[in-house]
Amino acid sequence: MEKLMEILREIDDTIDFEKETALIDGRILDSFGMITLVSELEDAFDIQIGASEMVPENFNSVQAMWEMVTRLKETG
Repeated sequence: MEKLMEILREIDDTIDFEKETALIDGRILDSFGMITLVSELEDAFDIQIGASEMVPENFNSVQAMWEMVTRLKETG
């Protein structure tokens, strides 16, 4: 989880990722941030994030992202 937090802070250190639960729905994380995030997550955790995973529910919060990463690592 710490690696995920590092990645998020590198993308935008002005967002309180630990408390935010509407990163996508609230348009807090922009499309460029999302592209960067997906690329960084794939590299850092050796996973592939397919189009079916690109839904707000998987990216609205740190917890949701971590659950997705964990699930993809287990099935990958």
